[in-house]
Amino acid sequence: MDPWCDSGWRYVAAVLAPADLPMLAAHALVAGHDSPALRELAGLPRRSDESEIRALYVAAMDELGLPLPDGVTAGRRLLVSLAWALVRGERSAVDVGGGLGWTVEADTEEESRFLSTAAEYSQWMGPERLPSWARELEAAARALCAVSEYGGGHTGCGAATRAGT
Repeated sequence: MDPWCDSGWRYVAAVLAPADLPMLAAHALVAGHDSPALRELAGLPRRSDESEIRALYVAAMDELGLPLPDGVTAGRRLLVSLAWALVRGERSAVDVGGGLGWTVEADTEEESRFLSTAAEYSQWMGPERLPSWARELEAAARALCAVSEYGGGHTGCGAATRAGT
């Protein structure tokens, strides 16, 4: 997985903080990506003006030929990413259930099932309900991962993103 190539949907879904973008840009340079805006972004301090960080991030993505997805696509990718994280044991069911503050439009039956099951979570869910809910969510996550067009929850970068400008 290339974190830079995978950052577009995370940026649009607001799960990638602007303060994290300069370091992400620095890692992208080390990984072989290169563009004027990427270099400038990598040189910014974490506490730089958010609007400057955002503008440079968008410019770098454009220069590297990586279009930012629309909100619906970003939300769908967030769903799949959370499903994969649950299936891989990287996040708990409670983390996933509590991590869906983003408004997501489900496009498939599997996305709808995962989203609706995750939405059932509440911090006040009793201990008698929590284990069965977690099993239902994991089953929904497995079903979503099995049919998702977003394999592993990640994207790939083509050779065009390494075009030194």
